[in-house]
Amino acid sequence: MSSRIKPAKIMLVSASIGAGHTQAAQAVKAAIENQGLATAEVVDFMAGENSYLNTLVKETYLKMIDIFPDMYDLLYRWSQMPRPGSKVQGLMAIAMKRSMLRLINAYRPDAIICTHPFPCGAAAYLKRTRRINLPLAGVITDFAVHRLWCYNETDLYFVATPELKQELAAQGIASARIHATGIPVGPKFILQPDVAAQTAFRASLGFTNSYPIVLIMGGGLGLGDLEQAVLAIDTLCLPLNLVVVTGRNATLRRSLLAKAKSLTHHIKVLGYTQHVPELMAAADLLITKPGALTISEALSRHLPIILCQAIPGQEEENAAYLTRKGAALRADSNHSLASLVYELLTHSERLNYMREMAAMLGRPTAAPTIATTVWQELFNAEAAAGR
Repeated sequence: MSSRIKPAKIMLVSASIGAGHTQAAQAVKAAIENQGLATAEVVDFMAGENSYLNTLVKETYLKMIDIFPDMYDLLYRWSQMPRPGSKVQGLMAIAMKRSMLRLINAYRPDAIICTHPFPCGAAAYLKRTRRINLPLAGVITDFAVHRLWCYNETDLYFVATPELKQELAAQGIASARIHATGIPVGPKFILQPDVAAQTAFRASLGFTNSYPIVLIMGGGLGLGDLEQAVLAIDTLCLPLNLVVVTGRNATLRRSLLAKAKSLTHHIKVLGYTQHVPELMAAADLLITKPGALTISEALSRHLPIILCQAIPGQEEENAAYLTRKGAALRADSNHSLASLVYELLTHSERLNYMREMAAMLGRPTAAPTIATTVWQELFNAEAAAGR
């Protein structure tokens, strides 16, 4: 570290629209602090105490994808077009600039890293209008680049894949500012557990047999029709174990626990858990909606994926990318979901192929790579000067 009078302070700005943006920010924070590069703080741009407007936008978004998903899909694609997209960019940035300025005044950071486009746009607007002069980085937490991410004032971008680097460069961002690091996941995903650790964790779940484990997740909020998916898979005449993570959806967890005794297969029902790395290491197959953070965690564990119930927009694009690369399959109904589970668990060569593709795509060291790059490219000149 440089001989600064005080350590550099980095503000990581997330948005609590689903759990993924915050998980990515926390992963980068852990990497920054583990490397001793700076101090870091994660703040929620959409929290009520920061801005009533931001909270209203968040609630509108969540209701739209739940009640009017086709309308959200239309707005997503419309705002991706050059002319309307640039207008939406400008309006959102202007509307949210005060929230960002309040956060900057409260935390006094030396640099800003955003894991959601809304705070990135607000910070970019403040730079463009010379209200601030802070280094700014964007961590794009999907396997697609929406136009709302694209600002010339952003000094560094971190994207999931080399293809996204090309796509972002095609939208006018200098290629030298874009790094294809992968999407940041927590430090527990970096090391691959050994067989003994996997066996011990299986036993802790109550699985003393050697049957395959099918892990079903609905994201941090427990979204999706998980109960019907479980019932469909339970009809299969196959030896298997089921683990279902319901997230913060307590009602769903209670309902599944009530049905567990009547199911054919052994099932473990979990609520919100900190043991996702261990669960993914023990599992043979993951069923989930295509949230980019869950996908990235699974890829880091070389875990084949069946994707279902994608939210229109970015999740559809995430699903398209993973299926195109061969690491995932898509199920458009509970019947097709059960059929895919049966096919994969009875054809080991196909499951192994998907596992190999997942291993090729996994980037478990994305967070430390981002931390190092931010330090070298945003603070290196200052460090060299010994300030």
